[in-house]
Amino acid sequence: MIQCLHKATRPLIPVRGVEFFQGTLDSTDEIESARVFDTTLRDGEQSPGTSFSYDDKRQIASILDEMGTHVIEAGFPVNSDAEFEAVRDIASSTSTTTCGLARVVDKDIEAALSSGVEMVHTFVSTSDVQIEDSMHATRDEVVQRAVESVERIKAAGAICMFSPMDATRTDEAFLMDVIEAVTDAGTDWINIPDTCGVATPTRFRAMIEKISARTDARIDVHTHDDFGLATANALAGIEAGADQAQVSVNSIGERAGNAAYEEFVMSVESLYQCETGIDTTRIMELSEIVEEKSTIETPGNKPVVGDNAFSHESGIHAAGVIENSDTFEPGVMTPEMVGAKRRLVMGKHTGTHSVRERLHELGFEPSGEQVRAVTRRVKDYGAEKRRVTVDDLERFAEEADVDRQQEQEEVRV
Repeated sequence: MIQCLHKATRPLIPVRGVEFFQGTLDSTDEIESARVFDTTLRDGEQSPGTSFSYDDKRQIASILDEMGTHVIEAGFPVNSDAEFEAVRDIASSTSTTTCGLARVVDKDIEAALSSGVEMVHTFVSTSDVQIEDSMHATRDEVVQRAVESVERIKAAGAICMFSPMDATRTDEAFLMDVIEAVTDAGTDWINIPDTCGVATPTRFRAMIEKISARTDARIDVHTHDDFGLATANALAGIEAGADQAQVSVNSIGERAGNAAYEEFVMSVESLYQCETGIDTTRIMELSEIVEEKSTIETPGNKPVVGDNAFSHESGIHAAGVIENSDTFEPGVMTPEMVGAKRRLVMGKHTGTHSVRERLHELGFEPSGEQVRAVTRRVKDYGAEKRRVTVDDLERFAEEADVDRQQEQEEVRV
């Protein structure tokens, strides 16, 4: 029997009422549900140069918990005394399921169990290159250690998740042997990791379908972004029948990172019209805190949370968005849904509609000719690869003798 993964029942986030636009891609019945396993504090922290302090981990975990994240992988308890304490405190202070990582090694498993986590995630390499050149073991030893570890975790009464590391580069027949062995040993979850990011959505989907036919355990997927396919592969896994995906905030993690928390959640919510139960309005807040604590800067063009995600400079786009934001935004995902704000950016590509809108916001009442004059100044300034700030715009307006609303009101008085 699958154990309940929540310590406390959470109220579902209300349906937001944003429906998918009719068109060539309006089918939204591929999946029925999707769970979110966050590994920001474990795999995310393995980003080169990143190290979360005890307080960092507690703060990030608290927000993930309050948002309704289904599982938080708090860390690798055996790694150090400080890591053990952080995992233990997160496990005791959050209401969601907390997970600790462990190799198929007794001391790792004991440390995870002693930390008080509800779930222990144990893993072992299954690809020949890792078995031979990293573990220096044999296939038979891999299977034996995997089974013994699953049995040890289950005997302790914890939820067990097992990962055949480097599954996407593992001999298929051997992978199935390992999966059947840990299934017989009683694992609750089998996580399929694309450890080196070599999967493609079509191939990964086919792989998950084959695995689903060989196990009664619930399936989780863990995808890396070496080719920029991590989130797409995670979604393909869910379409194929996986129950859950492992993700990290801002996609931080080993090498090029993991499937992004924000991309996965909003794709499930908006493109698949499937409720995750996660409070998406705090996504920007979460992203900004992880950016600060990880010291990894979020690119401006990062989906969902980048500065440009809901920003518009092009004249045609800005004019359309001013009229109706659905014209040049997804429509099914709004800035309000993720706690962000829409911005009209001034630059080389700015049009008169955007300039007029921004001038009105600043309290100016320009004529048509004044709008065109200010727009020319904005375009010329932006063409020199200079950022057009609010101060610049106000200066351009004043040089064009544009009246302010307050000044006009004083004249009327």
